[in-house]
Amino acid sequence: MTADPLLYETHMHTPLCGHASGQPEEYARVAVDRGLKGVVVTCHNPLPKPLSPRVRMRIDQFDGYVKMVDRARAAMVGLADVRLGMECDYIPGLEGWLEQQLGWADFDYVLGSVHPHLAEYRDLFWGGDIDAYQRGYFEHLAMSAETGLFDALAHPDLIKTIESSEWRPERLAHEIERALDRIARTGVAMEFNTSGRYKVPGEMYPAEPILVGMAARGIPVVIGADAHAPERVADGYGGALERLARAGYDEVSLFLRRRRVAVPLEQAWRQVEQANSEIRGALP
Repeated sequence: MTADPLLYETHMHTPLCGHASGQPEEYARVAVDRGLKGVVVTCHNPLPKPLSPRVRMRIDQFDGYVKMVDRARAAMVGLADVRLGMECDYIPGLEGWLEQQLGWADFDYVLGSVHPHLAEYRDLFWGGDIDAYQRGYFEHLAMSAETGLFDALAHPDLIKTIESSEWRPERLAHEIERALDRIARTGVAMEFNTSGRYKVPGEMYPAEPILVGMAARGIPVVIGADAHAPERVADGYGGALERLARAGYDEVSLFLRRRRVAVPLEQAWRQVEQANSEIRGALP
């Protein structure tokens, strides 16, 4: 590489969530091979009661999570930078719990998520009307930004995977525009998540019209692959960076020590593409 790597994988998980494989060291090695500086580990946060216990670490596993990341950081010194983050579910009423939880460790990055497919979320907010459910999702997305708890908002049109045949974003234009206005006023970033292309309707999160709306409002954007296995690290980054440029972005953001770092888009794209070229050139 002609310049020091700048990007990180900013959205990745561990086996503690119950639906991911591989240790952080494995993810970090793939990150370096793909032209990144390192990884920010963002496994699903523990919740009280517990809520959705099958897809997140338990409260009594949190200390082990921090030790897992510390071990990976020590093992990868001089090779890759490994940072501690967390993906935190937002449901109205959890603000006090989340505020307390974010004092449990010194996080580099906190990613806020609204997961409308979880049974507990549906039990609270599904009333049989998919239009109302979709509108409620964007209301909660804006509310999550307004809490001031999160650095960025994950996969910001995830709702399109719920009854995707009924996804008509044009019917929600007012709610989406209003949510973006509210998020822009907070200064919170939003994520461009490449994993959406593996889900119905087969496109990254968010779709291009929302991405353009984000750029027009000056909302910082963070790129992440939502990797649940090491081979998914930085998956689709090259294409995602090109789409960000078309949407009107000239930089991509990441968070270290909970402070936003801006990376010039062209430089990030060149480093990712060079790494991909080196990988292709090494293939037999």
